Amino acid sequence: MGPRDSLSRPLKALRVSVTDRCNFRCPYCMPRENFGEGFRFLDRKEILSFEEILRLVRIFAGLGVEKVRLTGGEPLLRKDLPQLVARLKQVEGLREITLTTNGSLLTGLALPLKQAGLDRLTVSLDSMDPDRFRASTDATVGLDQVLDGLESASTAGFKGIKLNCVLRRGVNEADILPLAAFARDKGHTLRFIEFMDVGTRNGWCLESVVPAAEVAALIARQWPIQRFWKPGPNCVAQHWQYLDGAGELGLIASVTEPFCSGCDRARLSADGALYTCLFAAEGMDLKAFMRGGASDGDLAALLEARWKRRDDRYSELRSAQTAGLPRAEMFHLGG
Repeated sequence: MGPRDSLSRPLKALRVSVTDRCNFRCPYCMPRENFGEGFRFLDRKEILSFEEILRLVRIFAGLGVEKVRLTGGEPLLRKDLPQLVARLKQVEGLREITLTTNGSLLTGLALPLKQAGLDRLTVSLDSMDPDRFRASTDATVGLDQVLDGLESASTAGFKGIKLNCVLRRGVNEADILPLAAFARDKGHTLRFIEFMDVGTRNGWCLESVVPAAEVAALIARQWPIQRFWKPGPNCVAQHWQYLDGAGELGLIASVTEPFCSGCDRARLSADGALYTCLFAAEGMDLKAFMRGGASDGDLAALLEARWKRRDDRYSELRSAQTAGLPRAEMFHLGG
């Protein structure tokens, strides 16, 4: 049995950011006014090599981690990513390797990723309207390119693809029903995520949050739904199913109904820092320990001790006492 933190939460999932770079400039993650042409991203020597990622994942697996999700930035910008997936599949103890992407590069990479053994795929998609899509991504990539990538993923054999939509009041509420209709038609699982105050540069305010309960009520008027429970105490999404049999819907009420008590995730940034919460201000520099000659045993002891001290529950505490606290940016943590 692996370590438990100060609130008795196990360590079961690890998110690994493979790059801090992205070809989108979504306002809730990397607004262009803060991440424009002059912004300094990590140099190649500053990010973890595949060998370093694999070494750390093996150590995490030895502490109880069963699921690894590859993130970014945009992870498909990392060269030879299918090779990393294939090597991760060989790590003893892992039962699932997944990936979150904006979908813009999937057309050419979906099949290699599937052949490498990637188990599941999540694609961010905030709008079905081409103009709102461009506004929400602030990118030269169009909606058609992402939809083509989704088709390529389905053709490659990915089943149950998840679509993540971050809802913001006054921005993309009009996309709730079109996105639901698209997901129902294609057999994807759509998940609406409440806009969160990750980082300090995305202009978050409570008035911008579209509550999950409001989304559920809107969809239920169009297609009757009912809530159901999936096994496992550490699932972050509310699960709903369409009564007509057209699949499932997920609602992630991270602001209005926090789920800190079930969080079993650690995050590894592209430059090798360990973060124990999405809202953390700073992480533990594992890369420095690795490159300084620490043994696997040393690293395992460090990780176990850090997890046992973990007491993070930012979303449950969100109030005047958390306002203004420093937080790492989402693109750095990988969401």
